[in-house]
Amino acid sequence: MECTVRWGGGEGMTFVAETGSNHVVAMDGAPEGGGRNLAPRPMEMVLVGTGGCTAYDVVAILRKSGQDVRGCEVKVNAERAAADPKVFTRIHMHFVVRGRGLKRNLVEHAIRLSHEKYCSASIMLGKTAEITKDFELIEELPARDQMR
Repeated sequence: MECTVRWGGGEGMTFVAETGSNHVVAMDGAPEGGGRNLAPRPMEMVLVGTGGCTAYDVVAILRKSGQDVRGCEVKVNAERAAADPKVFTRIHMHFVVRGRGLKRNLVEHAIRLSHEKYCSASIMLGKTAEITKDFELIEELPARDQMR
């Protein structure tokens, strides 16, 4: 895995990253740090990547378990240390999983497997942060039942 992160110079603190899979992502700093608030902060991108990593795992595990999963959302809230390095110290992930006939125990198992075995990002962040998680299930009705 690789990426290149470039700062173009000038007054601001906008960086553009090109990933090894040829995708481009912008990052910027807060105005008080010289940024212009044009893109997410680098540490926000760490949370974005972690949320994406674990959501991907949960959906893949539920599909392999034969669950009719229709949607998965992860709301990630984090606290950072007050002093440098301002590592994450607490992270809470709230999963909202939608589908038909989802089994609560299988969703719980998928989330646990992601955090204990598969999601590299959350496992790495777990070295400095206490990670908590919870979830809710939303039963999705067939289209004809939603129209009533």
